[in-house]
Amino acid sequence: MISLAGRDILHAWGKFVFTGIGLGLLIGVTLTMAGVYRGMVDDAHVLLDNSGADLWVVQQDTLGPYAESSSIYDDTYRGILGMTGVVRAANVTYLTMQVRQTGVAVQRDVRAMVVGITPEGPGHPGQPSYLVAGRHITRGHYEAVADIATGFALGDRIQIRRNLFTVVGLTRRMVSSGGDPMVFIPLKDAQEAQFLKDNDAIVRQRARTAENQELNRPGVPGLLEALIASQSTNPYVNAVLVQIQPGADPETVAEPIRRWKRLTVYTRAQMQEILIAKLIATSAKQIGMFLVILAIVSAAVVAFIIYTLTLGKIREIAVLKLIGTKNRTISAMILQQSVALGLIGFIVGKIVATFWAPIFPKYVLLEPGDALRGFVAVMIICVLASIVAIRAALNVDPAEAIGG
Repeated sequence: MISLAGRDILHAWGKFVFTGIGLGLLIGVTLTMAGVYRGMVDDAHVLLDNSGADLWVVQQDTLGPYAESSSIYDDTYRGILGMTGVVRAANVTYLTMQVRQTGVAVQRDVRAMVVGITPEGPGHPGQPSYLVAGRHITRGHYEAVADIATGFALGDRIQIRRNLFTVVGLTRRMVSSGGDPMVFIPLKDAQEAQFLKDNDAIVRQRARTAENQELNRPGVPGLLEALIASQSTNPYVNAVLVQIQPGADPETVAEPIRRWKRLTVYTRAQMQEILIAKLIATSAKQIGMFLVILAIVSAAVVAFIIYTLTLGKIREIAVLKLIGTKNRTISAMILQQSVALGLIGFIVGKIVATFWAPIFPKYVLLEPGDALRGFVAVMIICVLASIVAIRAALNVDPAEAIGG
């Protein structure tokens, strides 16, 4: 028995292979889009892991410090340290901004999340979990540890607001929920970068304060001076990262902090829900829409290709029907060709997605489970797409084998 699929592949293998490669590129894009979503979710998990925290204490009624802005006094951590079940507590600030590399022929800006930490050493909340080169921050000012994705090297000078920092350590896979690499600097410097106004703004605010008659009236001694002094300080942080005793229930430790400190406290599960269900929800929906559109386009492409190839063999199909070949045999032949095209396309798509994923600026995570689900989806699409060609083949009149 003649194999229609095998015959077409052997006699028109160039057309068939190039068609499979084109379909494979489309499948590769689909797998990459799924990998982009997986990468976003992994970035959120990495952010929580790298914080080294069990609890996040933030401004009341906010989703801080990652999904919303949060501002609390920097002496809050002292009271939290005395709460039952708390082992460590550390202030932290987060600020996404452009960090400029200086001292090079061509200055360049890098989008990064600047993290303000206390120089307590590894293991403390907020500290980089490990370094690939250099050392941790040991001084209170003007040192930085950067993720290697920034492109910075040991000894580089970088500018954050009006201060210059020296890169003393390099870490890996320390990113924000948006995939921006992190740059760690001392807390005091980070507070200044985030909360302190520029010099001109401070001068104008002091002049405005000095002109306020209410503050200059008798009976309010020292109030004016106190307000002016406060404008040069920055006693705020975005959150307090808390580590609890091993085996302790996070919710049990968090509840007294909420009640007595009048602050919002999130456990790891709650913070994970905020990052995934709220912060990247819109992006996830967009990627889902792209996946649906790509699946529809892939089905249309396969259907058109198989239908075109089938129309080119109308006479051969008519001969088969004339000699008594059953319809299910002809249908199986066309289905084999469609599945073979899908198999070539998937192999090509998986290979190209694996090779170009590291080139993307954001992390692309290609999971084996997604590849398996993608393979099943491609096979189903190919089977469904072959229905149009099978219907056309079954409607062929055997008389066409004799005529023309």
